[in-house]
Amino acid sequence: MNKHEKINYVEFPSKNLEITKKFFGDTFGWSFVDYGPEYIAIVDGGMDGGFYKSDMTSTTDKGSVLVVLYSEELEATQLKIIAAGGTITKPIFSFPGGRRFHFADPNGNEYAVWSE
Repeated sequence: MNKHEKINYVEFPSKNLEITKKFFGDTFGWSFVDYGPEYIAIVDGGMDGGFYKSDMTSTTDKGSVLVVLYSEELEATQLKIIAAGGTITKPIFSFPGGRRFHFADPNGNEYAVWSE
């Protein structure tokens, strides 16, 4: 159900939509719906969203919002990201409330994963 004036959908750039589908499918088990050659929608990523074809990347050093995923097994998730072609950009570190790391997908977009 849509909530009035609440975040409802998020979109990310992707240099290569096929690589994006493979990476997030292999790593997190997400699936996608293709909407033409320049857009894919995330079906089961925890929040509605999608990826649009773009040569741009989304990173915090460029002022981008940081999307943070949750994992019950931080180290195992980190290994899955590396195995699927992602890059760890900030190794696991502690912060008040838990631990997290940052990574880049194969397109160069930055995300983070945290755990208690």
